[in-house]
Amino acid sequence: MMKTKLLLPFVVFLGLIIAFAIQLQRNANGDDPKALESALVGKVVPDFQLSALLDENKMLNADVVKTGSPRLLNVWATWCPTCYAEHQYLTELAKQGVNIVGIDYKDERAKAIKFLADNGDPYKAVIFDPKGSLGLDLGVYGAPETFVIDGQGKILYRHAGDVNPRVWAEVLKPIYEGTK
Repeated sequence: MMKTKLLLPFVVFLGLIIAFAIQLQRNANGDDPKALESALVGKVVPDFQLSALLDENKMLNADVVKTGSPRLLNVWATWCPTCYAEHQYLTELAKQGVNIVGIDYKDERAKAIKFLADNGDPYKAVIFDPKGSLGLDLGVYGAPETFVIDGQGKILYRHAGDVNPRVWAEVLKPIYEGTK
């Protein structure tokens, strides 16, 4: 009985060493432990019916991303500090002709409208999602997140975190331009 009590911590320690070694091997083989899997990659953007941010009487649905040309679907909010930094780069991309649709996620309409008025509006349309229902359907963990959508509304890729020059050049741009 006494030997069993002494062996238990050793067995637990050995188990942890094996688990860490397996994960390190996966990382060495290209597995990204920070990547958030999305069950919706390869599927069409879920149906929704939400108002436009700038016009609460205008209803938007999934057709806003089914335009025949690729789109970035960017989840943002005024309460998100990273979204402020990302916004400048999204504005640059929009000026270069990248089509971006925004989802104002769990935010206040007045604050979001002021944010766009003060900082520019890179979006073709902004979906107002105050309760996060569309975000939930998309599997959003938080803002910012960006999806690459093809012209038929199919989700090709999901990126959690900000879009910056490196992420655009190395990850999103090849997928976005591959759908044209």
